[in-house]
Amino acid sequence: MHLDLNEEQKLIQETAREFATNKLAPVAAELDQGGDPQVFMNNLKELAELGFMGLNVREEYGGAEAGSLAFSVAMTEIARACASTAVTLSVNNMVSEVIQAVGNEEQRQKYIPKICSGEYAAGAFGLTETGAGSDPAGMKTTAVLEGDQWVLNGSKIFITSAPYAGVFVVWAVTDREAPKGKGISCFLVEAGSPGLCVGRPEEKMGQHASATNELIFEDCRIPKGALMGKLNDGFRVAVAELAGGRIGIGSLGLGLGLAAMDYATRYARDRVQFDQSISNFQAIQWKIADAYTELEAARLLLMNAAFKKEQSKPFAKEASMAKMYATEAANRACYEAMQILGGYGYTREFPIERLTRDARITTIYEGTSEIQRLIVSREILRALPA
Repeated sequence: MHLDLNEEQKLIQETAREFATNKLAPVAAELDQGGDPQVFMNNLKELAELGFMGLNVREEYGGAEAGSLAFSVAMTEIARACASTAVTLSVNNMVSEVIQAVGNEEQRQKYIPKICSGEYAAGAFGLTETGAGSDPAGMKTTAVLEGDQWVLNGSKIFITSAPYAGVFVVWAVTDREAPKGKGISCFLVEAGSPGLCVGRPEEKMGQHASATNELIFEDCRIPKGALMGKLNDGFRVAVAELAGGRIGIGSLGLGLGLAAMDYATRYARDRVQFDQSISNFQAIQWKIADAYTELEAARLLLMNAAFKKEQSKPFAKEASMAKMYATEAANRACYEAMQILGGYGYTREFPIERLTRDARITTIYEGTSEIQRLIVSREILRALPA
């Protein structure tokens, strides 16, 4: 593994950085405070036109076919400016990847190009339920085949991009008699399907510009051909294919942590107390050294996970390690950045307050840190010789 990016990856990183600097950073604070949502949507469209909505998707389906490393570095650069845009970018990429991995050719041709091109502003996942968060196998939403249609009943919560998603990847129980986790299937549900309702938006602590809503299925009818993959094999899909999303969220956390520390470090250099720059004080220097060391370690963990995924090697343990460490390091970095700024860091006049709120969810969604530790320990114990 080479730790340097190749020319294509560098170009993607530079393009993402330029877009984030010129388009996202100037409006991020305004969107966080309820600014014009059309600005957010326009930025998503432009990212699609630049090829960022299918970075690890094959060209035949409209993707960039640039790989997981390129996806990771792009996520980091976008998140430096706007976490709400970054999480939408991550979910869109993962929806396209899941359809590419387990969908049939008709499904791939129908949906992936629409996400990659921006014809669909977003794709979305419908997995989490009120009683099935860290334990998705306990879901209650059902799908029953009636003639040539599946009928879905139940609800999903915390669905990113729900109001403007063009298609949802939805998991539902198709065999109630099967052992837990064995009777779940995966479906493609188009926006506007009869019986599909997008519920109220969540009032969140951070990432305000990204919509998060409930999905309600009341005798929601979808075609028989909407089944994706094999019947009753959906839980395996959720476990196996969504591991890549942890690389995306870990990269998002890394971007937030770097943005916070970059701002705080510049502030420390310019802030004068006791007749000198506060960056001269060891207390501040050690905060800077510790935070950047952790963030660099996070970057390397993410690169390792992304590299293994690109090589089609097992990467679940590495993705969980990277996601857990990067998001927790990001939270620590944001809090240290706020401490460096003192009272100013706690005000909305400075970006640290928003970055800290945006970072907090990263240790929760796409699998909590506690779940990541379970995955890592399980994989380590499984590898021990008998």
